Amino acid sequence: MQNAFGKYLSLCEKEDIIITKNGKNVAKLISYRKPEEYLLNETKGDYNVKRRISFAEYEDIVNTSDQRYELIKGEIYLLTSPSFRHQVVLREIFRNLVACFHNHTCQVLSAPFDIRLKGYAEKFSEDPNVVQPDLVVICDEENVTEDGRYEGIPTLIVEILSSSTRGKDMISKLDLYVRSGIREYWIIDPIGGQFLQYAFSIEREPEDVHVFEKTGTVESVFFPGLVLDLATIFPDQKQG
Repeated sequence: MQNAFGKYLSLCEKEDIIITKNGKNVAKLISYRKPEEYLLNETKGDYNVKRRISFAEYEDIVNTSDQRYELIKGEIYLLTSPSFRHQVVLREIFRNLVACFHNHTCQVLSAPFDIRLKGYAEKFSEDPNVVQPDLVVICDEENVTEDGRYEGIPTLIVEILSSSTRGKDMISKLDLYVRSGIREYWIIDPIGGQFLQYAFSIEREPEDVHVFEKTGTVESVFFPGLVLDLATIFPDQKQG
């Protein structure tokens, strides 16, 4: 048996091994990989079929890595470094938000900052999700714990698209944000020059959506008076 097991170990370095008994599959041997290696090499399809990361596993990865990650519906995402164009757009939106909320009870915060969301669940442990939006506006500072962790629900979230986050921001996060009670969600496409504005009802249903191009102005649905000039958000940038 020892020799056979050694053979199995050698083989599973190259491929998964299914062990059968009486014609039935009873066990599966797979090659061990560190969490970081598994995350970076695994395809999203493999996650959907085989693997769901628990919150405890997510914390283990985060606490032993210098990288930044998000956890959405059991899938873990590595956050890559943003592009120059991304940061230019981020700077302009942040500047506008800070000016609007100066001496206001709401706060404007930028990544990296963990936002813990639970969708429709009553408890975070039932549906743990951790995201780091590009920008958030929070109006419930009473939900900041003594150790500085925010456990509330942002009123406004801003995400700036990149080639690696487009699907996540426009599908996975859109679904998570509406289920979690976010009231307004902005998605900015720096390359395409589009500004998507979503408004969600207090019943956590999509209420309105607007698509703006490179010019004109956008006014917040939830914060009247918060107006963005898109010409300043989408300057002509030749850098990537």
